[in-house]
Amino acid sequence: MSKINDTLAKLEFAQIGWVVPDINATVKFLEKSLGVSFPEPYRYSAEDLNIKYYGKVVPSDGLTTQTYNGGSFIELIQPLSGQSVFHDYLAKNPAGGVQHLAFQLPVSGFEQVVDDLIQQGYSLIGEVDHPIARMKFFDTYKTMGVATEIMGITPEGRAAIDKMKQDTVRKI
Repeated sequence: MSKINDTLAKLEFAQIGWVVPDINATVKFLEKSLGVSFPEPYRYSAEDLNIKYYGKVVPSDGLTTQTYNGGSFIELIQPLSGQSVFHDYLAKNPAGGVQHLAFQLPVSGFEQVVDDLIQQGYSLIGEVDHPIARMKFFDTYKTMGVATEIMGITPEGRAAIDKMKQDTVRKI
């Protein structure tokens, strides 16, 4: 059986997921310190996006935004209400911090990677099926200190990611 480092080494690192108590304060800080721009945070609903928490859609919502910087995306998430992996993280870490690292591959290989991580004993804690990507979050806290998100990118998703990369403007 392969090990998680062997599995992840075959994938492209895509994103740092940062859960924060105040998304606007974090955006302001990161824009000034990193010289990047974030789009206006938008409100999401787990019910609207069919986001699963331990296998079930549970009412929750939050704010999110992301930007591309130096080869990967920085995603900010502020949980607002309900229950999710992001709420769990902030409950344990009230100051916030890096909650997950995301790795991507074409959606055609997604199930194989997911099955490999499950066979290695990593439990599924969240999932989203979106038109641009299938995403599954694994509990890798004991191994890596953070959760791991596997993103299976659709062809439409690849176009959206490329556009997001182009739209990101560095402040100098």
